Amino acid sequence: MDCVKQAAKQVPRQTTVMGGTARAGRPVITLGIIVACVASWIVQVVPGSGWTQLLWFWPVGGYYEPWRFVTAAFVHSSTIPPLHLLFNMFALWIMGQFLEPLLGRARFSALCFVSAVGGSVGVLLAAFGTPADVGSAWYVPVVGASGMVFGLFGAAIPVLRRMGRSAVQMWVLIAINAVLGFVIPNVSWQGHLGGLVTGLAIGAAFAFVPRRAQRVIGVVAPAGVLLLLVLATVAKYEFTLSPALAAGLV
Repeated sequence: MDCVKQAAKQVPRQTTVMGGTARAGRPVITLGIIVACVASWIVQVVPGSGWTQLLWFWPVGGYYEPWRFVTAAFVHSSTIPPLHLLFNMFALWIMGQFLEPLLGRARFSALCFVSAVGGSVGVLLAAFGTPADVGSAWYVPVVGASGMVFGLFGAAIPVLRRMGRSAVQMWVLIAINAVLGFVIPNVSWQGHLGGLVTGLAIGAAFAFVPRRAQRVIGVVAPAGVLLLLVLATVAKYEFTLSPALAAGLV
């Protein structure tokens, strides 16, 4: 057994052009996220479960319960048929099949996680007005994996360029969805934009870093972008919500 372990250590790690560990088989992280979202939706539609309210994001709620910046990506509109869920899961499946094998499971997981946070931070940063106004965007709940999906859209652009392939179709897809975000009611264009910018930043770091630095950047890039999102969140709360709390308006 010791000989087998030693021999395994000496086998060079096969990596993709993006520095991820090359693996055959299905995109298990993508499938895991889809299963989690579908299971969550099933719980949502159980009468009286309160699951949606427990996990959704709203700017004021994120101040007291920061886990909502992530958990909102795993709940969707509880309408039947579940069109919101189906659209997001279809987009996630298409993008996951492309990106997960290229980036590797660890990088892809980090991209999904930080993009989900980026979507919620986009909603927070675009919450104009005063938290004292209970009718403002500060109190509007947001659900769905759209921020995560748009993060994958954004990351795909520099990845495609790195591979020498055209990203025109991806830009067209993003543009169509951006327009729909302003035309169709109750669509969070803020979350889409936050996820898109987050994914673009992380994807560019993954795609264009020199090969010798890929393993380091695979950790530093998502961690750095996450830190920027946290700092932006703290600043937004400090300059808007905190004064309202101090004045007893919230």
